[in-house]
Amino acid sequence: MNATPPFKRLALIGFGLIGGSIARAARAQGLAGDIVITARSAQTRARVAELGIVDRVVETNAAAVQDADLVILCIPVGACGAVAQEIAPHLKPGVIVSDVGSVKGAIVRDMAPHLPKDVHFVPAHPVAGTEHSGPDSGFPELFINRWCILTPPEGTDPDAVERLRAFWAALGAKVELMTADHHDRVLAITSHLPHLIAYTIVGTADELAQVTSSEVINFSAGGFRDFTRIAASDPTMWRDVFLANKEAVLEMLGTFNEDLSKLTRAIRRGDGEALFEHFTRTRAIRRGIVDIGQDSAAPDFGRPHAQLAQRPD
Repeated sequence: MNATPPFKRLALIGFGLIGGSIARAARAQGLAGDIVITARSAQTRARVAELGIVDRVVETNAAAVQDADLVILCIPVGACGAVAQEIAPHLKPGVIVSDVGSVKGAIVRDMAPHLPKDVHFVPAHPVAGTEHSGPDSGFPELFINRWCILTPPEGTDPDAVERLRAFWAALGAKVELMTADHHDRVLAITSHLPHLIAYTIVGTADELAQVTSSEVINFSAGGFRDFTRIAASDPTMWRDVFLANKEAVLEMLGTFNEDLSKLTRAIRRGDGEALFEHFTRTRAIRRGIVDIGQDSAAPDFGRPHAQLAQRPD
């Protein structure tokens, strides 16, 4: 616990999985003397007050950012521009303003024009999450050993960037800096396209299930089950992600379609060598992800399994 917190007041706008996890982890690590939150829904605000994990719950964005040293927008990408415009007159000089969106180019374009010159704008993207949402979904360990990417615009005060880097590192994250455009191209293939594919596959299976007495759903194997976890992600957030990062997503989708066509031809022609070569290469990528600690090497991804009933003696 820090004797003197690095931030006197942390303001969180939005309180779902990410906002809730930031609040819980920041409280546990003593990173803010005062944590103030707001959320659009009165029901969410009431629930956060019941949980008792922040110092104050307020009704408006303007009230939340009053006298804050660090403001983090934990809301869908499409809402960030309007909120930046709303809070701009209420930000104190020297405050760091950030976000958690998984698209950064649109965030810079939508937020930066509204923010005062004496405010430090440091966009961020914690690459962490689950399929759950809402004020009860957060937990303080969410960011441990996960990446948080900072994309400060050119000319941003290095001291402000360092303060935010230290904040995320204290939450357990590994922090990387890159440009907003580079971030969006990288995440288009590592996150956005996989979500688009998952939404498509699960939607197709649902259509098939309607004509097969739900057998597609009932007898789904592990691969399909993993896709359903991704496809259960927040629909508002992902709608905004695809619209905000459409150029990079469409570029990666084009490359994916080309590769899919190659595999289609290999299957049609019975080209087992081509299939084996492709699958061997992708298997090595999975092993690399496990080797750097980005996922578990435990069987069935570490999922708990039911035990067989003991045979009576």
